[in-house]
Amino acid sequence: MSRRRTLGTKKKVALLVSAAAVAGGGAFVLAGTSNAAQSPQTAAESTVCQGLATALGNNQRFIEGQRATPDAQSAARIANREAVIAQIKVQQKASGCAVGESAQGSQTAAGQPSQAATASAPAAQAPPAGNAASGQPVCNGSTVTLSGEAGAPAASSNQFPIGTKLKVTNLDNNKSTTVKVTSPSGSCALLNNAAFEQVREPGKFLIRRALIEKVG
Repeated sequence: MSRRRTLGTKKKVALLVSAAAVAGGGAFVLAGTSNAAQSPQTAAESTVCQGLATALGNNQRFIEGQRATPDAQSAARIANREAVIAQIKVQQKASGCAVGESAQGSQTAAGQPSQAATASAPAAQAPPAGNAASGQPVCNGSTVTLSGEAGAPAASSNQFPIGTKLKVTNLDNNKSTTVKVTSPSGSCALLNNAAFEQVREPGKFLIRRALIEKVG
């Protein structure tokens, strides 16, 4: 009986060791997969990350401008944009992007101006975009991203006064939205969340090929 119990115990131990080895191997594989999935992507590696980095950069530039030339509303505007930046960082983390990575305006992921933006840069004598006639394309070469702000569809701009109507078309899917500029920002046309949803491609936070028109 003693020998049978000993053999039975050895078999149980062997089974437990075997099971533990399998479990350990599975845990190791899963851990490796999880770490790979959590490795943050940069703006150079992902359109989603580039869009979020651009949105973050636009908001940071807006805050810098408000601090450089403050007025009575600057403190409130800065507080609002700081809350937006915090939300963008949450989106960066959820999307597997490098949290806090920032890019501005029409810059590429590498931080250099895009060829389209460089080629379409207005001459020194050209009138500012805010003086464009109704229906005229403006801000050629600009990419469009989201501000991260809630509310009804709207835009913010560093080129056009509040109340200006802009039509933004995503040339990659031919979706358009017409919105009013409701606040200043750090780029030609920065769409809030609701407006961006009307023209975005699924999973993307950046419109690379955009047509921006002043329509009112």
